[in-house]
Amino acid sequence: MMNCELLATCSALGYLEGDTYHKEADCLESVKDLIRYLRHEDDARDVRQQLGESQIVQNDLLPIIIQHRQDKALFDACIRLMVNLTQPAMLCFGKVPDDPVFRHHFLQVTSHLQAYKEAFASESVFCILSETLYNLLQLDWEQRQEEDNLLIERILLLVRNVLHVPANPSEEKKVDDDASVHDRVLWAIHMSGFDDLIKFLASAQSEQQWSMHVLEIISLMFRDQTPEALVSAGHARSAEEKKKDSNELEALRQKEHAEKHSRTLQRGTRHSRFGGSFVVQGLKAIGDKDVIYHRNLQNFKNYTHDIGKAVRRVPKRHRKAQESGEKRRSALNVRLFLREFCVGHCYGSYFFESLIREQTQQHDETYYLWALSFFMAFNRGSCFRADLVSETMSIRAFHFIERNITNYYEMLLTDRKEATSWSRRMHLALKAYQELLLTVNEMDRSQDESIRESSSVIKSNIFYLMEYREIFLTLLRKYDETKQPQSYLKDLVESTHLFLRMLERFCKGRRNLMVQRKRVKRRKSQGKKKEAAPETSPEALEETWKIVEEELKGAGFKLSESLTQSLVPFDATSETPLEDQRTEAMVRVQDALLARMGPEALGLLRAAREVWPEGDVFGSADVEPEEELELLKQILQAKLPRSSQTAVVEEEEEEDDGPEMEEEELESVQVSETEFKFLDFIKRFANPGIVHPYLLLLKSYSKNTPHTNHCIARMLHRLAVDLKMDALLFQLSVFHIFNKILNDPAAAAYQELVTLGKYLVKRFVSLAAQNNKAYVELLFWKNVGAVREMTEGYTKEPAWTEEEEEELRRLYEEHRDSEVPDIVETLLPLLSNSNRTRRQVVTQLVHMRLVDNAKELKKPKKGTGIVLWTEEQELELQMLFEEYRDSDDVLGNIMKKLTAKRSRARVVDKLLSMGLVSERRELYKKRSRSAHGKSTGKGMTEEEFLAELTQGTQDDSVDRDDEYEQEDESEESEAEDLEEQESERSLNGGRRSQGMHSTGERRPDVEKMVYALKQEGMSGPLLWLQNCLNKTADDRENDGLSQPVPLAPFTESNEEAMENKSFQRLLRKLGMRAPANEQESFWRIPAKISVSQLRSAAAALSPKEDKPKNDDEQDGTRSPAEEPRGEEEEDMSHEQRAQALRALLLARKRKRYTTEDAGICGRFIF
Repeated sequence: MMNCELLATCSALGYLEGDTYHKEADCLESVKDLIRYLRHEDDARDVRQQLGESQIVQNDLLPIIIQHRQDKALFDACIRLMVNLTQPAMLCFGKVPDDPVFRHHFLQVTSHLQAYKEAFASESVFCILSETLYNLLQLDWEQRQEEDNLLIERILLLVRNVLHVPANPSEEKKVDDDASVHDRVLWAIHMSGFDDLIKFLASAQSEQQWSMHVLEIISLMFRDQTPEALVSAGHARSAEEKKKDSNELEALRQKEHAEKHSRTLQRGTRHSRFGGSFVVQGLKAIGDKDVIYHRNLQNFKNYTHDIGKAVRRVPKRHRKAQESGEKRRSALNVRLFLREFCVGHCYGSYFFESLIREQTQQHDETYYLWALSFFMAFNRGSCFRADLVSETMSIRAFHFIERNITNYYEMLLTDRKEATSWSRRMHLALKAYQELLLTVNEMDRSQDESIRESSSVIKSNIFYLMEYREIFLTLLRKYDETKQPQSYLKDLVESTHLFLRMLERFCKGRRNLMVQRKRVKRRKSQGKKKEAAPETSPEALEETWKIVEEELKGAGFKLSESLTQSLVPFDATSETPLEDQRTEAMVRVQDALLARMGPEALGLLRAAREVWPEGDVFGSADVEPEEELELLKQILQAKLPRSSQTAVVEEEEEEDDGPEMEEEELESVQVSETEFKFLDFIKRFANPGIVHPYLLLLKSYSKNTPHTNHCIARMLHRLAVDLKMDALLFQLSVFHIFNKILNDPAAAAYQELVTLGKYLVKRFVSLAAQNNKAYVELLFWKNVGAVREMTEGYTKEPAWTEEEEEELRRLYEEHRDSEVPDIVETLLPLLSNSNRTRRQVVTQLVHMRLVDNAKELKKPKKGTGIVLWTEEQELELQMLFEEYRDSDDVLGNIMKKLTAKRSRARVVDKLLSMGLVSERRELYKKRSRSAHGKSTGKGMTEEEFLAELTQGTQDDSVDRDDEYEQEDESEESEAEDLEEQESERSLNGGRRSQGMHSTGERRPDVEKMVYALKQEGMSGPLLWLQNCLNKTADDRENDGLSQPVPLAPFTESNEEAMENKSFQRLLRKLGMRAPANEQESFWRIPAKISVSQLRSAAAALSPKEDKPKNDDEQDGTRSPAEEPRGEEEEDMSHEQRAQALRALLLARKRKRYTTEDAGICGRFIF
């Protein structure tokens, strides 16, 4: 029932008596009340439904505007009310409701709109609207009031709403050439002259603000039309059209004749009661017995086990996309007037300009895309004139459409609920792109030389740029039949055919065609880490810094007031805390430097310093300009994490082809030029993902147009014949389609497809005679590699023998707990078969179930150190410095205790920036210097120098002056070296001749060297060395710590021995390390040597009674320096104690007077 208030309000409008409408006194107030009611209606749109049931538009509003148009206030209010009542149901409900109750309300509102549309199919209504609109357009801009502009817009919206109402197929059962309700509305628009006003608004530059409204009305006017139907309206059919129709009719006649003949053969001579029963040998039923067939034999070829079964319901997500509404042919008079409208309508660039300036509503670009494709197709079909489409034939239009296609596809994947709408928009964009190509192709055929030159310029641009050249490859690869209809695929295949034909013709006239190539370099970062700053080469950074430095020095480090006020280093509206935005501020500074905007970077740095003054992260408050310049340079060269977190470890680029964990890809594009070869470009189409859409379209060959079938056959011919990759099409579904074509009664109409099918079958039969696995290959889609194997022979990887598997198992069990960084790299050189690759080893380990999956054997990634410091980390660093500032090794102790591991360079820079130290020298290790020269290796021969390079393991605490200046990569390489040495030690076992693992063995070469040194009178230095080794072993056993221990000689005999070449060779044999640089004066006992190894090395220095045997000498001559061992040890112990006292006094004096020469810290053993 109708609401009583609504009923009273409608009654207060007036009444219709015959053809005369008598309005009431409060008619205007009643119209305003209805507008107010509509504003407060509920979700079911009850007010709208009740007004539609009362037929207020037909009985009240339309008669009022026809008979009382002189009352301007009432006329404006009625137009406003009708705009509200006629708005589409989709806008009222937001979408088609899923709930059955709201779906009913939606259909009710739609039915009322269809009734309104039928009422508007009146010439008198549109005469009033056109006269009112004409009078308003006659006013100049100075004379128009705001109410006039509102009325113009409301009239345009009212006409738009009426044309937008969908047809009711159950009520309008019209055939072609019959007038529908939409045709009657269009005819009323034409007879009233409203279409002339539309053309004026579309072409007048002064009325450009209504352009999108006009474009929407035009698109709705031509909703049921096609350019081809309008071009042929009123013209006799051409000979080509007649031939096309006759061919289609002949194909249908042959098909009908074949079906009639088939039915005749199936009709038996006897009646069906005696059809008989037959046993089908070789075809098993449910049990083990053969199938019993109870029908006529003529129908046996259609027999399947699925006969009588219920058809399985296809899930909604797997259903094919539905086609849009079918086109119908309007009445001839409507088509003629629309044809004249197209001829007189010249759409300009202002539509495009409005879109570029983004002065339109959402999705208004779809109307432009439709207009572009429709009117360009009409211009191309009627009589092609390049001047009429010159506004849209530009690279900017190609770019606009390509960008929209990409955007629509991304939204198609993300907005799944509206996938149908995004698919239709994508189809519109593709049609516009296709029409641009067709127009360029038509310009090539022009008789005008200038038009052909313009076409050549456009083609050279679209063929040069990679985005336009590979758009069809991408669209074919991304085609999804569940989201995109078959009509979209048809246009895509035809557009690809046209593009390839134009590209082939363009390449034939040129020898060397250069095109743009974009190479995407991908970096993989695991988990949810944000994208890091793109890598930049050091040369590019240096060049950028030179430009920024010159700009800042030229400006005198002064910034304009406007720039200073506009730079805000933080976002006050962000949910991220202010303290956590420091990282983002530093990233913004780096981005400004990379963009070579020096003043902006400096301004951001100073603004950030005011916001975050603590810790001097952005410099101190009284920083000098030169120091600011140095800080900017450090920020430019730093590897900052692009994340909201302040402690993010960046990962370097690493390629990994295996099926590893899910990772985010970070891309950087490199643009270059390369020579284009058409055949290489066609090879990109030799992919199952691209061939599959063609075969989907080929399945409906009988419904396709001859041109569509030709496009499919031409692409398959390029692959099978031009590329000689016919094996790519050796697939069972492909042969099934061609078998259907060959057995089609109307096969004569598909001659191209028949020829191609016979060629493929012939090639397969010849291949099957050589490859007995070809029939199995029919079951699978094949890539290029599989096609090559199928035609040229299979390459089989060498299998693992039982011995190799046992060897791999044994080696893996031995090294699985060795804590090596990459166990696969450790196993590879140990395998007896050196030809095994990493991939084969990983696959075999997974196959043997030694590891669960390949993720466990992933290569370790190299990472850089953390760049930024949190407040907690800064406080921890300050506390550690205060604790160890008086120790001998300040930096070493801090590095050991620091929670967040960082490089030495970062820690030193942070200590300097926090003001805890004034210069780097304060962090050097303190040491005592020998009175004599340093063992720096001067005077070494080439052989000795090479021997020193290849000797034992290096210590991991190498301290140089310039080490503090290095980046984090220096420590990474040092760690890699140590890992390689550890891996080498695990591989070599105990076979190293100079390594420390062999120090405990009594080898003849060591004994000979000890004997030779004793012959030279170095028994004292040898005993001193032995005591040092034993003392170090005792200390390490008691303390549980292992540090490099310098061998400090404080007697002349020991100093001379340390400078002796033979004695140094003995030290190398025992695993001692020579001074690494100019800051080190003494040889050292490495920290890697264990207690047992030290004791073994000391035992090897014990004096022997017998002279060591040579290889060619078997007699044992006793040593001439033989003395009682007890007396010698007692004398040497007194001598060592005296040396220790003298060394202690000397060390105290040097510590008092020579603080600036402090060196590397160590424990002195005498």
